[in-house]
Amino acid sequence: MEEKEVVLMKGNEAIAHAAIRCGCDGYFGYPITPQSEVIETLAELKPWETTGMVVLQAESEVASINMIYGGAGAGKRVMTSSSSPGVALMQEGIAYMAGAELPGVFVNVQRGGPGLGTIQPSQSDYFQATRGGGNGDYYVIVLAPNSVQEMADFVDLAFELAFKYRNPAMILSDGVIGQMMEKVVLPPFKPRRTDEEIMRECPWATFGRTKDRQPNVITSLELKPEVMEQKNLHLQEKYQQIREAEVRYETQHVDDADYLIVAFGSAARIAEKAIEIAQEKDMKVGLFRPITLWPFPEKEVVAAAKGKKGVLVVEINAGQMVEDVRLSVNGEVPVAHFGRLGGIVPEPDEIVNALKEKF
Repeated sequence: MEEKEVVLMKGNEAIAHAAIRCGCDGYFGYPITPQSEVIETLAELKPWETTGMVVLQAESEVASINMIYGGAGAGKRVMTSSSSPGVALMQEGIAYMAGAELPGVFVNVQRGGPGLGTIQPSQSDYFQATRGGGNGDYYVIVLAPNSVQEMADFVDLAFELAFKYRNPAMILSDGVIGQMMEKVVLPPFKPRRTDEEIMRECPWATFGRTKDRQPNVITSLELKPEVMEQKNLHLQEKYQQIREAEVRYETQHVDDADYLIVAFGSAARIAEKAIEIAQEKDMKVGLFRPITLWPFPEKEVVAAAKGKKGVLVVEINAGQMVEDVRLSVNGEVPVAHFGRLGGIVPEPDEIVNALKEKF
């Protein structure tokens, strides 16, 4: 049995190492705190000399997203990373990719906002990620890691889902997970695909051909309303397939709990400690952690909340995911929110106190 290599690194560094190992063809990005280590690590590792992966610092986030659009149109495994204000600039390009049904991976290491805000961690881009962010009726597949290990693991998973459904996929992290250091087992190396393999796997790509041997045209534009409606209906059918097949979540101590905490990412890590403190005070509290923020695990939240005295949604924002939780449980269980703003990360004791105060 092959011995696994365990290394110590930041979450941002894990993203870079995993990108190289999972056969990424190109990374196009722009530095911004707190995710600059991604492109810095790639520049240090020089994968263009080993795997042939292209690493390019674009002149802006707008330029980088359009480079992703071009690479994805050719069937390549391409990705970018940024933080909240930079991802805001990318929204038009992400909407274009969703409309053209192009796969691509985006990493958002969130910081506080709105606007330039603070360089401290936040989870205030939940709405931007799960509601599409750009124009039109579309969704982005959203994965929320809560450890450095998941930062590494989710790169390959994001590519897998993006290509399976021809849809943009986002890894929604934050400054806590991006900057913290933990032990991580890096994924094995995957060979980059040859052009012949890409043509077989992605017959829709720009260098492919239609059934009548015409070059493929990659676009999100359609001027005929009746055709555009059918295209949108096709997208909605695809999104429903994703909802039915790709929901991911994790639970702890849920079955015998009186109260339920729902949290994602770094907030879920803090909630785990809060639950330990609550148990010492003879409070029975369980944790529900959505891993896919879209598709959101609606039915699973309802099942976990059933019979509970209350559900506390913990986020590092003013209250965003709490809306999805309330819509899911539909008044069957009391739902409250606790969050900190401005880049302040909540303490476990604050979460326990919020449970006592709100229920």
